[in-house]
Amino acid sequence: MRIFSGNANRPLAQAIATHLGMPLGEMHCGRFPDGEVKVEIQDDVRGADIFVVQPTTSNDFLMELLVMCDALRRASANRITAVIPYFGYARQDRKHQGRVPITAKLVANLITAAGFHRLLTVDLHAQQLQGFFDVPVDHLTALPVQVEYLAKLQLVDPVVVSPDTGSIKLADKIAKQLGAKLAIIDKRRIGDSKTEVANVIGEIGKRPAIIVDDMITTAGSMTNAIRTARDFGATRVIPMTTHPVLCGDAFERLSEANLDELVITDTIPLKRRFAELPIKVLSVAPLLGEAIKRIHTNQSVSSLFK
Repeated sequence: MRIFSGNANRPLAQAIATHLGMPLGEMHCGRFPDGEVKVEIQDDVRGADIFVVQPTTSNDFLMELLVMCDALRRASANRITAVIPYFGYARQDRKHQGRVPITAKLVANLITAAGFHRLLTVDLHAQQLQGFFDVPVDHLTALPVQVEYLAKLQLVDPVVVSPDTGSIKLADKIAKQLGAKLAIIDKRRIGDSKTEVANVIGEIGKRPAIIVDDMITTAGSMTNAIRTARDFGATRVIPMTTHPVLCGDAFERLSEANLDELVITDTIPLKRRFAELPIKVLSVAPLLGEAIKRIHTNQSVSSLFK
């Protein structure tokens, strides 16, 4: 078994390799002078079980993933698993209007066509994305890591808040594990990056509020939810997400939100300028490491969550 990494999240790949007690595979992943991806595998991988760690946070990193797979396949690797902690283009999973693509399916086709034998990922934006792939998919959730951290905070009578109707199932799972109440913010979208809050279903009140979502991009939904939770009496607000995409106006919005604490995971590296904000980073390296070990030894991955 060997672990390789592109340039998208090398620290996470190194942490996974360290958890498994093995070195990270030697590979050069750079660029030619014209910007094309250049990959050279520097280890013998013939007949090996290979895991490539690479979140697809940009088109460049997606291309790196595809080229790495081709290099490994041509080097006679036995099995190649794409470890994609964050799957980009996941929100383009259906036609919400005429004459638009289903890009998530296209990217799934590209990953399969490149030669990957299976996929390991964390908290897909929509469960049905697993069916877009024509290879086996092991879909992990960061819930064990998140719930463990929340339990250590020893919050008194917390409420778990879903920032919109799309995150209800996630919020409900966390609420049940913590024995907490559940509230839902009915969000109405008025554009690709702008939202407005219409109503709150359930009671927030004078208690700690944990706001959970699978990702934060421009932080519009999350900052609206933080503001709403405070307006409805929350004594402390803890926004929590798996994927800190954090682009566009996210820094300005979060800076103005007067955060108590923002809890994220390391599926995506935290951008440098966000380091000045009160952010807690939880690592999914042990979770991914255990899943990789089980895939390699043909054991059940789903039993990790029982």
